[in-house]
Parts: sequence; structure tokens; C-alpha cells
Amino acid sequence: MVQLNDTSMFLRLGLSILVASVFGLTGLAYALDPAEILVVANGRMKESVEIAQYYMERRGIPGSHLLIVSLSFGETMSREEYDRVLKSEVLHALNSLQPIHRIAAVVLIYGIPLKVEPPKPSRGEDEELHQYQQKLDAVSHDPDMKGEKGEGRKADLLRTLDSLRKTGQRAAVDSELALAKAGDYSLDGWIRNPYFLGFQGLPPTVGKDQVLLVSRLDGPDAPTVYRLIKDTLLAEAEGLHGKAYFDARWPQPENPDLSGYARYDLSLHRAAKIAAARMTTLVDDKQELFAESCCPDAALYCGWYSLGRYIDSFSWQKGAIGYHIASAECATLRGKNSSGWCVKMLEKGAAATIGPVYEPYVQGFPLPELFFAQLIEGDMSLGESYLVALPYLSWQMVLVGDPLYQPFPRQR
Repeated sequence: MVQLNDTSMFLRLGLSILVASVFGLTGLAYALDPAEILVVANGRMKESVEIAQYYMERRGIPGSHLLIVSLSFGETMSREEYDRVLKSEVLHALNSLQPIHRIAAVVLIYGIPLKVEPPKPSRGEDEELHQYQQKLDAVSHDPDMKGEKGEGRKADLLRTLDSLRKTGQRAAVDSELALAKAGDYSLDGWIRNPYFLGFQGLPPTVGKDQVLLVSRLDGPDAPTVYRLIKDTLLAEAEGLHGKAYFDARWPQPENPDLSGYARYDLSLHRAAKIAAARMTTLVDDKQELFAESCCPDAALYCGWYSLGRYIDSFSWQKGAIGYHIASAECATLRGKNSSGWCVKMLEKGAAATIGPVYEPYVQGFPLPELFFAQLIEGDMSLGESYLVALPYLSWQMVLVGDPLYQPFPRQR
């Protein structure tokens, strides 16, 4: 494990200039304001409405910015319920408030479903699904379809079944809702986020004025959600103190022209150098992850790769922020028996985390150096830092945490 010193001034300065150009503003002019937030609670859950009211009171969000919708209890909602109820009512609320308040962000409260299913197949698609499933079963049981030939045929059939099931059209509710104002767009795969710093200069798929910043205050139970709100406010008032931990898999490469896993591993190293400007920062560049109970006073964390298996390495500071780069780590926030990183980090004391509800591919994650640079610089809130570091919308990623949270004062 290596402790870093601050060598990141040049990188932070360059990112600040780029962020100002993205928002078309300078200084603190792009800071999110409580009056720009719409809070959404599930009217069928008493605790959801109570948490919403508590949060709004503590943050000074106008009472008229509370939207109570009646939704199913589970963590997954149908595409029909999403379109007909949640999206429709959010758009109605935005239109009602817009003459007085510009709504830039939506906060979903404990009780709002986490995932949205793909559209239901038509009758014809259902019949086709049945036919291809029969073909797959036949290949799987055919003694003449063993080895490479059989595996290739099964792979082709599975791809066809995925297409018919519209697997590429399932998404995180939060990520889909970010495009509620965008009208009709393809549900197949992702949509480029026009706020992502890495896409500046590319022709936008949707306009910035069509994008909402969406996060949620959520967790395994109501007491956890109240706790993360209180810890956020405490850390904001007193400052977030502790250590930063970054768990890479390889030493920092000399060649920065990388992609895929190597690009994100390099980004962990870069994020660590940025964090060293604020606090003691430790980097592990070995294949093994941080061992259990070896990371005291954790305030910031990012690392990989332990799929669906949280490692209890950390004692979390109040207000701690972190995320683990692995598939489907936010597949549930209420499953108390889950060992996924998001729910376990919240249970163990973190105040904010990020994760995907389904496979996002590594390039679907917020780029660590961008996320932590904005957060640590102090110009942007948690939500804004997430928005400019997130490559794709209508996809799988979820931010759990108060979007207004600013754990660090601005660096002059």
C-alpha cells in the first residue's frame, strides 16, 4: 500500500476550466440550489413520505416541491407503470413548477422502485421467444451438439433470446428518469450524457436542457436513510475528514492511451493523486483487494473488483463517499442478505455510493478521476460531480446520496 503526496494541481486546474465550459459558467454559479429540486416519494409507504418531508425540511426545499406518487412496493417496476405513473407525474410536476422554479434535479426517496423492466413482448414476439427457447433446449440436449459447434450455436440462440426479451431496454429507474424531458428516444442500450466531460466536442444525442440530475435517498431500511441524511449534514457542517483509499489492480502505467479496464485502473491512480490534496491517501496497486479491517477512518473510496461480495475492510467516517467498480452492485438496496457493495456500504456507515442495477460494462461507470476531482475541488456538489463524470443515461447507474452534499470547501 502506497501513501501519496499532492502532485495534482495541474490536473485540477485543467478540469475546473473544462467544467466551467460545460456549464457555460464560472465559479460557483453552477451550484445546485434547494429550490431546483423535486422530491418524489411513494404514497403507499408511510416512511417514504415521512423521510421526504424530513429531508426537505432539513435542506430548505419548498414544500410545493414534494411529489407523492402511488407505486408498487417492489424494487422493480414494469415499463408500463414507469411510463404511465412515475414519468407522467414527474413531467406534470415539472410543468407545474417551471414558471416559478427551474427544476434541475430529482431526488427519489426510499420506497421508489430501483429498476424498470423492458417493454412487454407482443403476442408475436412471445411466440418467437417460445420457439427459440425450444431450439435452445434441443441444442442443449442434443449429443451431436457437443463441443465448440454446440457452444457456438447456443451462443447465437442466447443472443437472439436476449434481443427478443429486449434485455438491452431494462434500466435503472433513476437513469431513465434523467431523460424524462427528452421525449422519444431509443430504449436499446445507452444514451450519451451531454454533461459528461469526456464527451465534450461530440455532437449531443440529447440536449443538456433535456437532462435531469437524478439521485436517491435509499437503503436497506428507513433508519439507514435517516442516518445518511444526518451524516451528510454533519459532514457538510464540520468538513469530511479521514483517509482516502483507492484499490487499483496494477501499477500506474506510463502509457496513458488506454481503454476498458486499463483506462479505469489508470483513472483510480489519477483520482488518488487528486485526493492527496485534501487528505491522507493510500493506493493498493496489487491484484488482491484491501484486506478486512485494514482501512480505518475511510472518508473516500473507489476500487475493484469483487463481484457481489463486499469486503469489510473499512471503518467509515460520517459522511463517507465511495463506490466499487463491479457489475450489478446496486441490484438491490433493500436485500438485507445481499453482499452487494452498495447496500453493504450503506449498512456499514457510508453516506453516499454509486452502483449499477444490471451489467453496465466498465465504461458505464463514472470515471473516478472526474468524479473525485470535482468533489474534492469543492466547486460542485455530490450530484453535480456525478453528473459530469457519468458517461451514459437511460442505462444502469444509480447515485445514492444527497445531491446537494458538498463535503469539502472550495479550494481557492
